[in-house]
Amino acid sequence: MEPDLFTAAAEDRQAREPGGSPLAVRMRPRTLDEVVGQGHLLRPGSPLRRLVGEGAGGPAGPSSVILWGPPGTGKTTLAYVVSQATEKRFVELSAITAGVKEVRAVIESAKQQSGMYGRDTVLFLDEIHRFSKAQQDTLLPAVENRWVTLIAATTENPYFSVISPLLSRSLLLTLEPLTDEDLRGLLRRALTDERGLGGAVTLAEDAEAHLLRIAGGDARRALTALEAGAGAAMAKGEDSVSLATLEETVDRAAVKYDRDGDQHYDVASALIKSIRGSDVDAALHYLARMIEAGEDPRFIARRLMISASEDIGLADPTALPTAVAAAQAVALIGFPEAALTLSHATIALALAPKSNAATLAIGAALADVRAGKAGPVPPHLRDGHYKGAAKLGHAQGYVYPHDVPGGIAAQQYAPDAIHGARYYEPTRHGAEARYADVVERVRERLASD
Repeated sequence: MEPDLFTAAAEDRQAREPGGSPLAVRMRPRTLDEVVGQGHLLRPGSPLRRLVGEGAGGPAGPSSVILWGPPGTGKTTLAYVVSQATEKRFVELSAITAGVKEVRAVIESAKQQSGMYGRDTVLFLDEIHRFSKAQQDTLLPAVENRWVTLIAATTENPYFSVISPLLSRSLLLTLEPLTDEDLRGLLRRALTDERGLGGAVTLAEDAEAHLLRIAGGDARRALTALEAGAGAAMAKGEDSVSLATLEETVDRAAVKYDRDGDQHYDVASALIKSIRGSDVDAALHYLARMIEAGEDPRFIARRLMISASEDIGLADPTALPTAVAAAQAVALIGFPEAALTLSHATIALALAPKSNAATLAIGAALADVRAGKAGPVPPHLRDGHYKGAAKLGHAQGYVYPHDVPGGIAAQQYAPDAIHGARYYEPTRHGAEARYADVVERVRERLASD
């Protein structure tokens, strides 16, 4: 392994003074079997296991891989494990500090090592999305000819941030946010492991639950907060990290919110009702509570999309597209940036003019259908595109609206059972006022049949 990633000096110091390194570094796994979570990437025969020498090589050797996932899910950890376990030469670069010159130097060195000593090179490139297209282009020959095996890490969607030729020459491995169970096991191991806190303190149950909430699936954040809380507890002469100590240390209050209980539904309900009531500040408060408590951003986005149709409708036709765009953005970027998008959508919906006319309309129509008010489709509206349809009277007498001035054909569309029923009753709020005028004119024209 080259000394670029974890220098020999740092490793020597860590061996001599374990406490000199952050807890997250000390608890970094030494083998793939110690990695928490990401089981879908660590099965026997997986690319990562083959990179460390498990499984087939030669013409079926491991491909270059791109690791995509949120912060704290183990991208750098996996690279570190590979660097420790592989017999290949390992070089690390960060796209934050490296450029084309450094990349070319690694590639030239890799070709020399391969040609002179038969030694393969693994290149770990962190933050690859920070490389420009031209910089990424310099990697193509090396990856295609396997002068290096690339492990690239990114927190951004590689379909937008990594050039297509490089994507097509690599395997894309998606890392998932760690589950609460994954993090709970990691925290408990850190409390007792000699590399970690070595049993110096325990962790109160409510403090552990708070750590899981504020971690948001990020192992590094969880371990950093645990280390801070443990340090504060020991400074006070306490042998247990309490919730109060943890809150003081990480400057983040424990939000009373049970994602599987009443608080989940109560706060979500309050968010939607605040939007419906046009109280933008209250809506943002409840949104912040959900975000801070670690609510799934996709759940919040789904509630906003429902609100856009249920409470706003055609009073502001842009409300639903705004909510849908927010949901798509949230799915792509995740927290913490998703908070900005959810705030954007919440403010837009809260301040939009309100109408539940669309909600009442479909409700009334469904009620009639469920009550048996259906009846046969009028003959002139039935399908007339098959042989024999005309003999049955299907589509006969149908007036094509595009052939009529104004584009509205005065003919019966509804079944006899509900002919003349009015389901949609538009308000005069916002843009729906225009629809109110239109629907009256249309109904008058249709009634002239």
